[in-house]
Amino acid sequence: MASWRFEAIGTHWEIETTDALPESATAAVSAEIERFDREWSRFRSDSDVSRLGREGGALTSTDAGPMLDAYRELSAATGGAVNPLVADSLDALGYDADYSLTAGDPVRAPDTWAQGLSWTDTGVTASTPALLDVGALGKGRLVDLVTAVLAGVPGDLVVDAGGDIRVRGSGVRIGLEHPFDPTKAIGVVEVQDQALCASAINRRAWGNGLHHVLDARTGLPVRTWAATWAWAPEAMTADAVATALFFDGGDEIATAWGVEWVRMSTDGRVQRSPECPAELFLAAGESSPAAQN
Repeated sequence: MASWRFEAIGTHWEIETTDALPESATAAVSAEIERFDREWSRFRSDSDVSRLGREGGALTSTDAGPMLDAYRELSAATGGAVNPLVADSLDALGYDADYSLTAGDPVRAPDTWAQGLSWTDTGVTASTPALLDVGALGKGRLVDLVTAVLAGVPGDLVVDAGGDIRVRGSGVRIGLEHPFDPTKAIGVVEVQDQALCASAINRRAWGNGLHHVLDARTGLPVRTWAATWAWAPEAMTADAVATALFFDGGDEIATAWGVEWVRMSTDGRVQRSPECPAELFLAAGESSPAAQN
């Protein structure tokens, strides 16, 4: 397999193909990533989403409908814990555009977030300034978009954006990284013609117990779950469920969407969906299927 490695949207990417990608394909991938980043990155002052946060108004993007439709379902399933207006909550704890990493008082995201926004398949409109953060599923969405850009490339394909992975063709055996020891795995799974997305509190962490997975209802980092993994045909769906699994209701939306999953608590317990395809390396008593808990 040929491999193309690069940095984009604040993470490491690796795209593996049967043969090396031609320059036209790499240029198309780079252009798609730049478009998405220019529209949706709250870390760029020149992005459309940053302008929406300053001024309100309209943001034109074909990503708006799929992402915000999914957010509406995630918010309902988790009792408002997942919310695209969590950007101000992240800023308050120091995970801001300047990466100050200096925490202030927590800020709750408005639970009426959908009332100030309207969206279609081609864009979103904010009646007042509203800074969106699509981190719960945006990277997965971009992995799907890049996979689509490479649809005409023959042979096997693996798109890996910092642990959000989509595989086309031959199966790939992937380890599930232990959230407290990155040199170890809690299990392995073979991924074929589907996506695997993971989230963990040891990624994008700073300060005393601060990390990027916040409960929008409190503005505080989650404490119960340490890491999640989800499998789905599309990466955006897997990414969204991996986020939802940090909260009550996450397992229910996974079932509704037909997503298999694993999650590990901060005290080392592991849950998994009844048909979870992963082989877990666990001592007796450490894990049981979620349906039996």
